[in-house]
Amino acid sequence: TVMPTLENSLILTAYIIIFLTGLPANLLALRAFVGRVRQPHPAPIHILLLSLTLADLLLLLLLPFKMVDAASDFIWPLPELVCAVTGFGFYSSIYCSVWLLAAISIERYLGVAFPVRYKLSRRPVYGVIAALISWILSFGHCTIVIIIQYLNSTQRLTNESSIICYENFTAEQLEVVIPVRLELFLVLFLIPMAVTIFCYWRFVWIMLTQPHVGAQRRRRAVGLAVVTLLNFLVCFGPYNVSHLVGFHTKVSPKWRAEAVLLSSLNASLDPLLFYFSSSAVRRAFGKGLQALRHRGSSLLGRRGKETAEVANVDRGVSQTEGAPSSDYTTD
Repeated sequence: TVMPTLENSLILTAYIIIFLTGLPANLLALRAFVGRVRQPHPAPIHILLLSLTLADLLLLLLLPFKMVDAASDFIWPLPELVCAVTGFGFYSSIYCSVWLLAAISIERYLGVAFPVRYKLSRRPVYGVIAALISWILSFGHCTIVIIIQYLNSTQRLTNESSIICYENFTAEQLEVVIPVRLELFLVLFLIPMAVTIFCYWRFVWIMLTQPHVGAQRRRRAVGLAVVTLLNFLVCFGPYNVSHLVGFHTKVSPKWRAEAVLLSSLNASLDPLLFYFSSSAVRRAFGKGLQALRHRGSSLLGRRGKETAEVANVDRGVSQTEGAPSSDYTTD
């Protein structure tokens, strides 16, 4: 059994924390968005947020394999096919999240910049089309993971049964990997990041300068923009910069494992974005917190005193379960 180094042990610990925090929050958000999408004429934003939740859940469900890899000191202990499938799903979910975040920023901008026209023209099919484009772009590009796997992309060690998953490429494999990684940086990161920054800059400016917008909605608008920007800079930025560094140096940077770890942190940050984006999620989180507090008070022998407070967490939210979200549009 290979024991992980201290650095890899810290990476393993971080993966465990991301998994334990991200999974319940995304499952709670999934329940809320499924309820919204199942209602007649769902808003495109809820279809996009549901797709983003599914992308996060795919990443989280693959994290145990990344944990196994880190626990084995990044000497892959499982079959090569599992390495290929894990890498394909993991990296596809990351880039799908990037484009979905860009699509959400476009929807938010249109909702406040052209409120009347947007309300009259929005259709659920637009959200479905945007989500499908995001999934096709990401999964289509990341098929390179499978292709490289069949080109013996994993570097075999002296022990023929041991491999390093999707790292330490040979010169022949680098001829394929490095240009593709540059394309991933440009098409699946730089372009959607530029779109997102522009849309949220306009979105926040409009929200802060309109006199009829309440302080609570302004705070949520700024929170939404900040969380999304953190996603791009902290989570997706280092990993994609590693592509650019690898293109110039012709080798993967030594800090690539840490960059991949930061990418998975996105699954724990997105629930904050859901909270700022959707009243349905705020209600779900409020009910979840209420249930936890009720259970805690029951264990301590105090029943029913503290649970009423959570219902008022967000007074700006409609208390009707089926009410449409009115965060940033003219619903």
